Amino acid sequence: MKIYTHLAEWRALRGSPEWAGLSVGFVPTMGALHAGHEALLARARAENERVVLSVFVNPTQFNDPADLARYPRTWDADVALAHPYVDAVLAPPAEAFYPDGYRYRVTENSLGTQLEGAHRPGHFDGVLTVVLKLLNVVQPHRAYFGEKDWQQLELVRGMVAALLLPVDIVPCPTTRDADG
Repeated sequence: MKIYTHLAEWRALRGSPEWAGLSVGFVPTMGALHAGHEALLARARAENERVVLSVFVNPTQFNDPADLARYPRTWDADVALAHPYVDAVLAPPAEAFYPDGYRYRVTENSLGTQLEGAHRPGHFDGVLTVVLKLLNVVQPHRAYFGEKDWQQLELVRGMVAALLLPVDIVPCPTTRDADG
């Protein structure tokens, strides 16, 4: 497992003969990995020749800076959990994903304004924007999302279909830690 914090290094690997023609599965996360993430990684490993995990705490999906500051960062534990499943970890700094300062973003104007979106204005703009960026950078064949967050899953599926992205979104049943 190799860790990539620079997008140019990642792109060099992704375009190399070492990865050419191989199926790539992708699990996007904000870290703080748990049993649910492990289930996604295990499924990706079973269905692909290469597996990529992203660990990126996305600042654009937090409308309260205090929530962003409190978000758990458990890097060593995340890497340990992912190690048996993952070929590469993508963990760039925020500046790498937002060189424009978040001037350009993805907005969905229907489902994204309901349910959780009604209580967290801008949240799904941040989620969809970073997922689009991650899919463009990783270029996976399949991306794995838990069914736990139905609204997010549906929004990602809709974005992929609307923007004609060449990736299969694979929904996975919710897996919980032993304590629920």
